[in-house]
Formats: sequence, structure tokens, C-alpha cells
Amino acid sequence: MKFSIIIPVYNRPDEVEELLDTLIVQSNKNFELIIVEDGSELKCDKIIQQCNADFEISYFFKENGGPASARNFGMAKAQYDYFIFFDSDCLIPANYFDIVSNSLTQNYVDAFGGPDAAHESFTPIQKAISYSMTSFFTTGGIRGGNEKMEQFKPRSFNMGYSRKVYEQTQGFSNMRFGEDVDMSLKILKNGFSTKLIKEAFVYHKRRTDFRKFYKQVYNSGIARINLFMRHPNSLKIVHLFPSIFMLGSIFLLILSFVKWFFIAPILLYIIMIFVDSLIINKSVNVAFLSVTASFVQLFGYGSGFLTAVWKRLILDRKEFQAFRKNFYE
Repeated sequence: MKFSIIIPVYNRPDEVEELLDTLIVQSNKNFELIIVEDGSELKCDKIIQQCNADFEISYFFKENGGPASARNFGMAKAQYDYFIFFDSDCLIPANYFDIVSNSLTQNYVDAFGGPDAAHESFTPIQKAISYSMTSFFTTGGIRGGNEKMEQFKPRSFNMGYSRKVYEQTQGFSNMRFGEDVDMSLKILKNGFSTKLIKEAFVYHKRRTDFRKFYKQVYNSGIARINLFMRHPNSLKIVHLFPSIFMLGSIFLLILSFVKWFFIAPILLYIIMIFVDSLIINKSVNVAFLSVTASFVQLFGYGSGFLTAVWKRLILDRKEFQAFRKNFYE
């Protein structure tokens, strides 16, 4: 089975170089690589030219239009009938394509996704952010591979689907955030089969500091309401938890000035996060940072979610009008 790997890139040549290093050592190289430079000022073309790869690499430059537009551009240029998408900040384990190929050969599906993990080379902050995005205590496990197989919704940092899916759905919608969830919902609505391949994980670096991470999850909170406007049945109870947690934490902190014991639930949660991360990462430093990352993740997502509720549901603004500064400038 042959794949077309499609990677959108925006001002991240260093990440592309690291990603290429992991693709060069793949045990299964039945793929082509398509890199779409999405209007970058810092281009990665020279890195690609210097890459000594024994597989075909195609490089394209286009005006900036966002990751969805770049992925659609790449699919239009692809020569094979099954596409795989990675983010540029991913590292791919050497047996990834063997795992995917074997899984699809044994049980073919129209679309698949895989989880992510933290590589040992990641910084403590990157490991902490990875923990906060995959832990049951922060996301309910929905990003950690615990969804039902027939309902699994792949995410674009580690996602694949067939040319037939692309032709019937017309690819990714023109959303700056949440476009991968929108794509997964379109895949399911069109009757295509999906599955999680748990063994096909990637190492996902995500953001390198808490300020950038906050912005990312804030925009993800906004995207959840934008997705709700497109897919009314997509909003679940678990999506409300970050906002409830944020408001509840603020309320408990205020009450703690009256009676100290009101802060006990927050302290218990901090201890749970610390111990769980310590067990997983085996690092006190990462465990402490995981507490910060978890609060950044929950408060950022919760704030974005409530902002979108106000602008889209109460003020009835359109997606572009409401979030031009966040997504389009």
C-alpha cells in the first residue's frame, strides 16, 4: 500500500528538518512526501533540496490560506490514493508506516487516526503540555485514544483518509482552527468508516512555551462553538468542562478568602495532576510544569469557549466577523 504524505508548513524550517530526519529512517518507504509552504517568510525549500532521501519529495509554495487550504492543495497534487497528514512539529517513529499499512491491510477503513506522545528529547515544558493535552484529568481522555472505534474522530497532526473521502467531501473546510474535527465529522456524516490505530502514534511537540500554548487552546475553545454552528450534534457535555472548571475555580478562590477550606478541591486537583504526571513522566520538574500546563489548557480553552458563546450565540456574529483578529490576521 502506498501513501501520499501531506504536510502544511508555515515559518518552521527547523521543524521540517527534524521531521525529514525521522522519515528518512522509516522501515517502510512506500510513500511520497508533499510539503506545502503556506506563504511562509522563513521557507524550508533549501532544507528539502539538501535532504538525501530515497523517496520522492514534492515542494510547493502558495499564498497563505491556512492549514486546511494547504492540505487541500497537497491532495490535489498527490499521486496515490491514500493520504496521510502530519503537522510540521511531529516526529515519526521508524515503524509507523509498517503499522499503518498492516492495520489497513487487515481491516481497511476509509479514515484513521493515531495518538501522540512526548519524545524523550522534548523540553520539560513540551512534555508538560503533551501531558495536559492527553491526560484523562484534563481532556477526559478524548484526545488520548479512548473513543469508541466506530466514532473515532482523527486529528490532523496524525490522520489519514482515502482519495474517495477527499472526492466526496471536497477535503478540509476553510476554517483556521477546528478544521480537522470538522473534517472528521464530515467523514462520519458521509458514511465512511474510521478507526483509531493506537500503535501508530507520533511524537507531537506542540507549543514551546505557555503563552503560545494558551493562545492555541483559546482558539480551540472558540473553534468548538464554530463547529457547533456547523454541526449542531457535535457539542458534548465534556466540551463544557473547561469552562465549568474555570468558573468554579475562580468562585472557590474568592470563597477561600472567607473560609480557607474552599480552596481544598483545587489543591486536591493539583495533587492529582502532579502525582499522575510524576508517574507517567518520572520527573518532578515535568510534574510541576504539568500542573501549570493543565491550568493553562483548561482556562485557555474555557475562556475561548465562553468568548465564542457570547459572540456567536448571543451577539449572533458570523465566524469571520467575530474572530477576524484571532484567525485571519
